[in-house]
Amino acid sequence: MPSLDAARRRLRLSDAHISVLGLLVEEERIPAELSPRLTELREAGLIDVEDKIVADLYPLVSTLMAPRVIARVEVTGPQGVSSNGAVIGDDFIFSHEMWPGSTESEYVPTEPESLVWSLARMVDLHRDFADEVDGNEVITSTMGLFDQVVARMEAGEFEEPQAVAEATGAPVRLAEILAQLNCMWRITMVWKGVAQTDSPGGLSVRALSAWDCGIEGYWLRELPAEPVGDGEVDAGSVLRVRRTSAKELWGLITDLLPDGAQLAAEQPQTTS
Repeated sequence: MPSLDAARRRLRLSDAHISVLGLLVEEERIPAELSPRLTELREAGLIDVEDKIVADLYPLVSTLMAPRVIARVEVTGPQGVSSNGAVIGDDFIFSHEMWPGSTESEYVPTEPESLVWSLARMVDLHRDFADEVDGNEVITSTMGLFDQVVARMEAGEFEEPQAVAEATGAPVRLAEILAQLNCMWRITMVWKGVAQTDSPGGLSVRALSAWDCGIEGYWLRELPAEPVGDGEVDAGSVLRVRRTSAKELWGLITDLLPDGAQLAAEQPQTTS
């Protein structure tokens, strides 16, 4: 159920609830399939008897309706994929995080100075377990071999990395680090402005993908290079990952954010 923590300005909403709120603001008809979500918003006191949103929702809804920058954070782990992120507007910033298996996310107001910290926390960026990091260690393979290694490791039968490598033809070192994999994550930053990459709709996109391999540390995926579009990667695509550190990743997350000169007056009209 949607809910509001007025004291801390936190909200719990699903994508369907967000869709209903957007339709209400635009004074459009609510389709039948979203009627249950409309009822839930009423019962939670987030819209009044005339189906107008309450004042406490204004900052979030206004930001979602006219975002300047959208950050998407995808974390893939043992419990599946969770979608998190942040939405930056002219007056407010909201971060949002979901719990694995839940359809609702928690939306929390965020200050500009803590945005990078919030994004880093979403991917559980933490100090390295190893005392030293060999930033020159690189592993090269293909996406097809990577998929085979992951498939064998997800099959539920324990195999030594050496055996996995021999069975798949993948590098032993790739099997070793994937044996310690906690999660893979990707942060994508989207805004309307001076293009950094060619993308549909004139949007500028920056992205970063990394692996958290526990005692084997962090690995930055350099190839396929982010941002990756649909259909751009196949089994034959080159995979290259480089050992990195939490300190370097913090800097790379910071560099994803556009500066003021890169933002255009026109804003991307999207709510997800």
